[in-house]
Amino acid sequence: MIRLHKETYRPAAGIAVFNAKGEVFLGKRKKASGPYVWQMPQGGIDKGEKPRAAALRELAEETGITKDMIEPLGKIKDWLYYDFPDGFKYSKRARGWGGQRQKWFAFRFVGNEANINLEAHKQIEFTDWRWASLSLATKLVVPFKRPVYARVEKEFSKL
Repeated sequence: MIRLHKETYRPAAGIAVFNAKGEVFLGKRKKASGPYVWQMPQGGIDKGEKPRAAALRELAEETGITKDMIEPLGKIKDWLYYDFPDGFKYSKRARGWGGQRQKWFAFRFVGNEANINLEAHKQIEFTDWRWASLSLATKLVVPFKRPVYARVEKEFSKL
């Protein structure tokens, strides 16, 4: 596969939050339909923002999970890339980007599940959530993100 220049990939952070059983948090994407509607929290890195700070901000916005509810477990050193499919590239959601390049972080959830709040931010990303194995997460995400999820699964399965 030929990669576009890194400037054509939106910088983003991905977050794997594990519970005590080793399952990962998955959110059901708003306005999504079909079998591939589940994903881990992720979001853009703002200009001048560090990837870890973006990960913590996005996690709080999308799930209500704040830094006092998690403990760091690890991160993936490399940027992980995925391309948007042709129909998606020109959508309003893609905003002209060819795909995303993501830094991934893993955290252990140590909070109370009752405090998970999918409406913590005005822009709601998820309409439901669940805990699942990393291998199931890779099967439930949209196909164009699967190579990234496979790498996340490989790197974080030991956690």
